[in-house]
Amino acid sequence: MTPTLTDPPSRGATLQIDQVSRTYGSGPPAVDGVSLQVGGGQILALLGPSGCGKTTTLRMIAGLVAPSAGDIRIDGQSITKLPTHQRNLGMLFQNYALFPHLNVRDNVAFGLGMRGVAKDEAMARSDEALKLVQLGGYAERMPAALSGGQQQRVALARAIVYQPRLLLLDEPFGALDKKLRETMQIELRQLCNQLGLTTVLVTHDQEEALVLADQIAVMRGGRIEQVGPARTVYERPGNAFVAGFIGTSNFVPATVASVENGVATLRTAAGVEWTSTVPTAIAVGSQVQVAIRPESIRLVPTDSTHTHGNHVNGIVTQSVFVGQYLSVWLKLPGDAHFVCTVPVEATGTQTPQPGETWQAVWSPERTLVVPA
Repeated sequence: MTPTLTDPPSRGATLQIDQVSRTYGSGPPAVDGVSLQVGGGQILALLGPSGCGKTTTLRMIAGLVAPSAGDIRIDGQSITKLPTHQRNLGMLFQNYALFPHLNVRDNVAFGLGMRGVAKDEAMARSDEALKLVQLGGYAERMPAALSGGQQQRVALARAIVYQPRLLLLDEPFGALDKKLRETMQIELRQLCNQLGLTTVLVTHDQEEALVLADQIAVMRGGRIEQVGPARTVYERPGNAFVAGFIGTSNFVPATVASVENGVATLRTAAGVEWTSTVPTAIAVGSQVQVAIRPESIRLVPTDSTHTHGNHVNGIVTQSVFVGQYLSVWLKLPGDAHFVCTVPVEATGTQTPQPGETWQAVWSPERTLVVPA
């Protein structure tokens, strides 16, 4: 009996990428010795700026681009030389590529027909997939009668209807507005978990990667800068590039003055000392970048008696109201700058104004230290 999409999920396929590279002509590699492993049922986000190699990596997994070197395996079996149609992968791209002359049900069932599935079974499985993406009543509609979000759901149903070994997503939400994009991100994560789908997502949107992924691989220049659980990559970035690309960070150059009992003392060029309890292997005397997330900072008046942890005075250069938060820019001693994202109520009855001096306060637990 053919298993259905709504059966309890089995363990998703594992994916191994081993020293994969891709070069074009005599130029630098588009992908340079990338190695990754994705566990069954996990969601991996390939995250990085344009041109970093993330889409080329995805296209090599899909079989749309041949690696110049390296190997790609699913459940231990090499697929590097298999054509795309023999890899049994579900794919969803920013361009949904729906057939305009076919209704929704026939669009979803098209791939099943190409695989020789009987028409009655193909229609039943198509209807099942549409229910999973909350389009159960839309089977007879034509694509032109659907919104962008509904078209994306149809494309997703088409990608999962034949129970692929792996789901590949390339910037799938880029054409949607912000609110719909956020809704679809949550729905997609829930669906992948429900079906036990191993998924690889390409995105340049840091927030999207954090919402969707179990693991994030940050790429730059065709290489992996850091890979790990989403929270670890955000809270323990391995270098300044990762700290600046995942979310936003304020960077201040400093020297490691001492490390005792897990507490690092950091001295800036302006002579200000801060401490960090974030684990680090950086040696005493090293030149580092101190990275502080804007949301980790509190702003208090300079005469406040409730200052605990690291702090520094700064002159407000700009204050912008963004809903329940204020984004405040401070000029610090030594010509450094901070941006602070603080809840409106956290500043009390006073609102920081340009030209005023306020004190930025944050904890040693939120003081990141990365190589200079």
